[in-house]
Amino acid sequence: MTTRRVFIKNTALTTAGIGLASASVSSALAGCAPSDRINVGLIGCNGMGFADLTEFLKHKQVECIALCDIDDEVLNRRAADVEKMVGKKPANLYKDWRKLIDNKDINLVIVGTPDHWHCLIMIAACEAGKDVYCEKPIGRTIEECNLMIKAAKKYKSIVQVGQWQRSDPHWLDAVAFLRSGKLGKIRLVRVYSYQGWNTSIPVQPDEATPAGIDYNMWLGPAPSRPFNRNRYHFTFRWFWDYAGGLMTDWGVHLLDFALFGMDVTAPKSIMAMGGKYGYPDDACETPDSLQTIYEFEGFNVMWDHAIGINDGGYKRNAVLGFVGENGTLVVDREGWEVVPEVVNKVTRMEAVPWKKGTGEGLKNHVINHLDCIANRNPNTHVTPDIAGHIAKFSALGNIAYRTGKKLIWDGTKFTNDEDANKYLIPSYREPWKLPVV
Repeated sequence: MTTRRVFIKNTALTTAGIGLASASVSSALAGCAPSDRINVGLIGCNGMGFADLTEFLKHKQVECIALCDIDDEVLNRRAADVEKMVGKKPANLYKDWRKLIDNKDINLVIVGTPDHWHCLIMIAACEAGKDVYCEKPIGRTIEECNLMIKAAKKYKSIVQVGQWQRSDPHWLDAVAFLRSGKLGKIRLVRVYSYQGWNTSIPVQPDEATPAGIDYNMWLGPAPSRPFNRNRYHFTFRWFWDYAGGLMTDWGVHLLDFALFGMDVTAPKSIMAMGGKYGYPDDACETPDSLQTIYEFEGFNVMWDHAIGINDGGYKRNAVLGFVGENGTLVVDREGWEVVPEVVNKVTRMEAVPWKKGTGEGLKNHVINHLDCIANRNPNTHVTPDIAGHIAKFSALGNIAYRTGKKLIWDGTKFTNDEDANKYLIPSYREPWKLPVV
């Protein structure tokens, strides 16, 4: 199973290797007409944002002219990495993302920041007339997602969100088989995310902000906190101020296909149980173990996650199982298969042997985005509507966990608990304000 850590590591290795090909890349760019050029700026350079940029730079019409990061070490290292890839450093290095947005030469903005920044940056980029590739989840709260969807439409930006499984052919093949009806009635969709590589983070003391880091800008609209390494870089995702744990990290990938496959939208109700069962004394705020049930008409979706162990369903760690009367379709990032139901020694359908995927989801996702930009087609593989729907769906699971209640959802609000509705709209730290679109 390719984990996020392995993916980013492989990207770093690729980056180091392709320095040898920089002359050919620069040559291809030189042969591209200026009117066809896409000048890209990356905001948030440390992880998936740079993986995304690396994929974009494989295309001759794309040139990176700006990087932005609040950490000098990251900013300078990534500028050097770009130079290895294409033969020159980006012309503009920023620590304040607003300066990058103001750069009129930039056509496309990649948003690779922590989740709590996505809304402000994406909307500002759309308002400035730029296209956007935004990492997932598109937004952290229900209202942020609503505003981001509205902004993309209002400003006619071509937006792709980084749920690249939608561009991976074997996932689409699995959905096509699911919708063929051969599985019979689907009773349950099981969704597992067991991440054994991702273990506890120990408690660390607060400290003075290291030199070269603009921590106040990193916090942005989030509450003011002393600098703590656990809240910074990769592990930000385990704190409610910035993200939503595994539920929103992996959930927007896996739950997306639960809903896409079943062709459903809002659940009738949500309930969740879990906690810090594996690492009760570590620094994480989000649960290391969580089970969430989403109720639909005639079936349920069950989410089950854990960090520190790999024993997910179907002997895989991040996987979906569509449980039908005749068989179960099992799909993950490696491929898919169908396991028949055998009842009273009667096999109800033929097995579908394992069909291996291509592993080219991100590659195809970027190609789709570039094609849509060229044709001014807003219907990318993951539009803000698609991404917003699943980001909200994942957020509902976290709200059910945090309230400890079974919540009834009407598509816009909870109808049985006013306290739960307080989680729908974020509160931003001054001077940052929730955008008006």
